[in-house]
Amino acid sequence: MKNIIGLSVLFCLVAFAQNRGGGEAPRGGGRPAAVGGGHIPARGPAPARASKPARGQQPAAASENHIAVHQTGHPDVPHVDAKNDKWVGHDSGRNDPHYQMAQPFAHGRFSGGFGPQHVFVLAGGNAQRFWFNNFYWDVAAFDYNIVAGWNWSGDQIVIYEDPDHPGWYLAYNPRLGTYAHVEYLGG
Repeated sequence: MKNIIGLSVLFCLVAFAQNRGGGEAPRGGGRPAAVGGGHIPARGPAPARASKPARGQQPAAASENHIAVHQTGHPDVPHVDAKNDKWVGHDSGRNDPHYQMAQPFAHGRFSGGFGPQHVFVLAGGNAQRFWFNNFYWDVAAFDYNIVAGWNWSGDQIVIYEDPDHPGWYLAYNPRLGTYAHVEYLGG
């Protein structure tokens, strides 16, 4: 009888350990991660309110895109809050000098699909030029710090249209929960 109980306990422990070690479960004891953790927002950001001043009009404009940490556990770069799909840090509006283009959509418009039903896997490159599925892109120089931790040969990304900055799209990384402004270079 002791052997049967001991064997039953062993099987339960093995099953429990396998369930916790799968790598697919959300962080935080079964709750969804606050940022990243595989979460993909259902839609892109809403247009910013016109009343916000452009970042370039603030004294001592920054050379990297950082935001104030608004919640414990969230990064200091633009990200999506997984609990409510809020695009944190996308509030500078149309006049942000960091995202002005002389010729928006100079290489055409991306037609590979937008949103959560179109998840792409990065196939190589870096912030200056990266690709997936024969679509080529670059990251806005102001956003280079955001993509420093991206795996250019394997991370998933989702593309969203940017409602405020003509010529730019938003590349969202579900692993990290961060997003950056990207320009389509053609396919």
